[in-house]
Amino acid sequence: MQELGTGEAVARAAAVYDYGQTAIFASKVDPRLHMVLYVPPTAADGRKLDLLVAVHGTGRTSAIDFRDGFAEFGLYNDCAILCPIFPVGIFGDGARSGYKFMEEGDIRYDQTVIAMVAEMAAKYRQDWAKFAMFGFSGGGHFTHRFAILHPEKLWAASIGAPGSVTLLDPTRDWWVGIRDIESRFGKPFRPEELAKVPVHMVVGDADLETWEITHRPGGKYYMDGANDAGGTRPERLAALAQSFRDAGVDVTFDRVPGVSHDRIKVLSQVKAFLAKVLKDRREK
Repeated sequence: MQELGTGEAVARAAAVYDYGQTAIFASKVDPRLHMVLYVPPTAADGRKLDLLVAVHGTGRTSAIDFRDGFAEFGLYNDCAILCPIFPVGIFGDGARSGYKFMEEGDIRYDQTVIAMVAEMAAKYRQDWAKFAMFGFSGGGHFTHRFAILHPEKLWAASIGAPGSVTLLDPTRDWWVGIRDIESRFGKPFRPEELAKVPVHMVVGDADLETWEITHRPGGKYYMDGANDAGGTRPERLAALAQSFRDAGVDVTFDRVPGVSHDRIKVLSQVKAFLAKVLKDRREK
């Protein structure tokens, strides 16, 4: 077998690991955190792409599900898919939910995602100053809170079945409300920016189990008002939709018949929403 020359080997490795369904990469800004992508091979020839950031749930395995589940969408819509991976127990404590609330120990997960996007934009020579974000379950937690903190970064947000929601309530502190976000995160809430973001919310109408989402006194994320948005995921997402609409946000709400807490069974609604937003965005 003929040995590959250096240039040929580099090109072949890039084709295998950097395009299509990629390898898992460590974040340069925080190598404890990782990401996996789908990058249409056309990007190697300089084709310009939009970006969707798809955020996993508590089990983390949905990062691969989303990378693969959106691959065909990305190929035919000129859209790369970036899936962050935030490992369970990053501080050796077995904690699963820190990323959902944006901060854990010395980590600001929102800022890390912004850094990941910038890193990959440079790698693939793309302009991803704005991107879309989708998340389901724990990723739905992350997505709507990211939208509240960084609406200027988003051209769309799709929020799937979060277990708990942050309402735009200026009388309650984070995470139930937004009263203290400027002192906590260094940014004020800017409703006029959030109102520019097309927002999609999706949940199955049979997504009714409450064992994982009911906050109880003594729990790490328990606080007054933690359960006030509703008892089930559909109720809580409906409360979030109303809160966003009251702030002037255009919300598309999909309540999918017969679907329980199943991320794969809502992807068609997410893709339809994103395809429409992309079409409208590119026609401007």
